[in-house]
Amino acid sequence: MLKKKPETAAQGEQIQQVPVAELHPFKDHPFKVLDDEAMLKTVESMARFGVLNPLIVRPRAEGGYEIISGHRRQHAARLAGMKALPVIVRQLDDDQAILQMVESNLQRETIRPSERAFAYKMKMEVLKHQGARTDLTLSQVGTKLRSDEKVAQEAGESRNQVQRYIRLTHLIPELLELVDQKKISFNPAVELSYLTADEQRDFLQAMEDSKHPPSLSQAQRIKRLSRAGDCSYDAILDVMKNAQLDRLTLKNEAIRKYFPKSYTPRQMEETIVKLLEQWHRKRQRSQER
Repeated sequence: MLKKKPETAAQGEQIQQVPVAELHPFKDHPFKVLDDEAMLKTVESMARFGVLNPLIVRPRAEGGYEIISGHRRQHAARLAGMKALPVIVRQLDDDQAILQMVESNLQRETIRPSERAFAYKMKMEVLKHQGARTDLTLSQVGTKLRSDEKVAQEAGESRNQVQRYIRLTHLIPELLELVDQKKISFNPAVELSYLTADEQRDFLQAMEDSKHPPSLSQAQRIKRLSRAGDCSYDAILDVMKNAQLDRLTLKNEAIRKYFPKSYTPRQMEETIVKLLEQWHRKRQRSQER
């Protein structure tokens, strides 16, 4: 029989057992808790070994505790029929709680684009609230970073990429779900985020009627229609139906030699897009000098 690994907490922190019913989700928590295969494995593990890592929570004014880290574990505990969970209680203000909630969840191996988008947005808003300068460029403030630059630095992303992720928060839920499902690619989705909510709903219908997702150039053309005030359903459908104009064919034998043999076509495509994005950013920086 396997022995349960002893739980540990930071120095001075105590682990205590709290009824599952007294644990409440973080307000506007951007990370989805799904009943998927990973959740099933978590439930099975909990039923067999218990909870190996305590949740991080903070007291609620109305009673009970708000979860900072451990939403999936709490959901799995409910499914496993557990009555109580080990937690570490921390006294955190709203800003501290948001930062810890975001950081703990960004460490997960798999994060959906929508989750990353809202997490970056929440973190940037906290940094702004804490007094980060947002009206000056990095060169003007020396070592003091803008809020989006600080988010980017800590996430290992470029500032531009962080801003692009945050653009996704402007998508209507139906379109954002298609991005999470990889039915709409990231770059076209960023362009579509500039459409109004009504225009996005028109696009959604046009995409369904045309029976294919938008290419980047199509999304850019639709964005231009929106800026010109000409973004009707018919105009969007016309763009979506002209798919042949947006196709670029790269012969497999011409590019296969540059990739490991184990790479799938999808992995090759993603690598090419990343390299093109890097090339595009370098061109932009050189033009700004």
